[in-house]
Amino acid sequence: MYKAEVEHRNDVIFDVKLGNSQLTIDAKGKEGVTPLDILLASLASCAGVYIRKYAEGVRLDFGGFLVTAEAELSKESPFSFKSIQLSVDLKGVRFDERRKKALQEFIKNCPVHNTLKGNPEIAIAIREDKEQNGD
Repeated sequence: MYKAEVEHRNDVIFDVKLGNSQLTIDAKGKEGVTPLDILLASLASCAGVYIRKYAEGVRLDFGGFLVTAEAELSKESPFSFKSIQLSVDLKGVRFDERRKKALQEFIKNCPVHNTLKGNPEIAIAIREDKEQNGD
């Protein structure tokens, strides 16, 4: 199971613990990355993992490559990304159309891509520490 623990520090700044890693989320983007930045980074890096898997499977050396995720936030409620553009720069590696299509389809196996596309249910539970609230 995957787990992220997010603790409020102050204002809109949060300390995030992900397994053995930690990072800072700042909704204003001053002291850390924004939640939407992390969402795009998750998609792009997951795609990167699948590009590597594809390269290993077909025994090609892509060397370095760059994955860029871009999106624009809707201007009206409910605020969300209506579309995300993912672009892959293989930095000089050339593919025929058949191989490009195969790579595009393989990238779609990325769990982050599938989660976003699947529109998962999100259950929200509110817990109260009775001692802290004086109950």
